Amino acid sequence: MKSRTLFTLFILLICGTLWAQQGVAPAPAKAPAGPRPEMVVSTQWLADHLSDPHLVLVHVGGSPADYHAQHIPGARHLPTDKFTDSKPPGTELLPPEQLQKNLEEIGISDDSRVVFYADWDPMATRLFFTLDYLGRAEHAALLDGGIEQWTLEKRPVSTEDPKIVPGHMTIHVHPEIVAQMDAMTKLVSGDAAASGVAIIDSRPLRRYHSGHLAGAAPMYWETALVSPEKPVLRPPQELKKMLAERGVTPGKKIVSYCEVGWQASYTYFLARYLGFDAAMYDGSYNEWNAAKQPVVRGDSAR
Repeated sequence: MKSRTLFTLFILLICGTLWAQQGVAPAPAKAPAGPRPEMVVSTQWLADHLSDPHLVLVHVGGSPADYHAQHIPGARHLPTDKFTDSKPPGTELLPPEQLQKNLEEIGISDDSRVVFYADWDPMATRLFFTLDYLGRAEHAALLDGGIEQWTLEKRPVSTEDPKIVPGHMTIHVHPEIVAQMDAMTKLVSGDAAASGVAIIDSRPLRRYHSGHLAGAAPMYWETALVSPEKPVLRPPQELKKMLAERGVTPGKKIVSYCEVGWQASYTYFLARYLGFDAAMYDGSYNEWNAAKQPVVRGDSAR
């Protein structure tokens, strides 16, 4: 058995040498992930699946009065303080056990198909980031266009609370998707591009110009939408082109930030939707600035 193993290793070594001599690299061990279209559902898809027993439709954010004034039939309300802690200087995740409890209370279980929307999309994508942190985002999707697109199409709305059966979630926490300040300090002080990381500032361009992390490229989250009048996502190829123009190419990891950790979640969602590895600097610019870390002003990355 030992001689056979040595013989196999010898053959692999010879093959590797021949590949190198001929300028042909062996296939990578793992191909880059591709787009994940299941992470976005259309209003028509939702209309066709409103009665699905495993669907958990979540109306994210807004006051109880706003929710009761108008929501998509069957949607349950999830206030932002049920999954974030908005104490200064930024927005932080609640403890995993508290997140698990709060999400189970609105009926999310291991077999749920979670669809989420909000009046302001970054509140919805922040829920995706939270589910991903808990290892429960595999069957979660953003409603393309949200309730705005739903009402533009004159689809039915409700003022009633749905009947909710508490769920049961198994969580597997992924702290690696939350970039901390020490990691950002290393990225900013070195060459992020050379390390295979692209830093994306998700704020409006004027905020980028007033001060940003060194090496960051600007991409305001709303530019991912077709238009204010048609608030749906641009096609994946357009989104990939937009990211490529900012140095995000296949194999790169995206780290997003914004002011306090909301808009950056939209970029995080886009990255995962398009198949990129991603993390979000949750403390974002407010934490960075409060710690008196250096910033760059103007339109130059550095």
